[in-house]
Amino acid sequence: MPPRTAVAHRAAAAPTVLEPFRLADGRGEPRWPTRVEVAWDEERLAVVFVCTDDDAWGTFTERDAPLWQQEVVELFLAPGAETPPDYFEFEISPAGVLFDARVRNPHGDRIGMTVDSSWNCPGLEWRAAPTGERADWRAELAIPWKGLGLPAPPPALRANFYRIERPRGGPPEFSCWSPTLTSPADFHRPARFGVLDLIR
Repeated sequence: MPPRTAVAHRAAAAPTVLEPFRLADGRGEPRWPTRVEVAWDEERLAVVFVCTDDDAWGTFTERDAPLWQQEVVELFLAPGAETPPDYFEFEISPAGVLFDARVRNPHGDRIGMTVDSSWNCPGLEWRAAPTGERADWRAELAIPWKGLGLPAPPPALRANFYRIERPRGGPPEFSCWSPTLTSPADFHRPARFGVLDLIR
């Protein structure tokens, strides 16, 4: 199963809706679906997660708390089409709390990996809110290219989109756009990031 690919349209066009998430190990569809929409312009990348849920929860309140220990959506992102040793990590909880960091993963398998959570993406905008359906929720990110140190949109991005669903009293579910093919789930697998081609 190769990493997924998609064409991401400019914001003036309809956003790109990515293929449905699969379980992180690639062996099936998640019980809790997640839809991701992507658009971009000359200033920023816009990402929307829409999460089906019956009990969205999160107790962390501080930026850069360990959100992955609860329910969360995540985006790992790097410019270019090659497998990146360095990438950016963004997470949002149902409570609207943000985690952002720069990651160095030189071997692509956590060996020697470092995470700089003291980094705050300049100009980043984010929010999370209920959708009004059951306990479904959505999270939104607007990531300035300059905040990533880029003067302009790159032709392509390596990216992956993730969700951790933790039902109270039940086993967690780990799903993603481009399956990492790992069990137990490990999202820090940059060779499994998908490719987003930014079409002008």
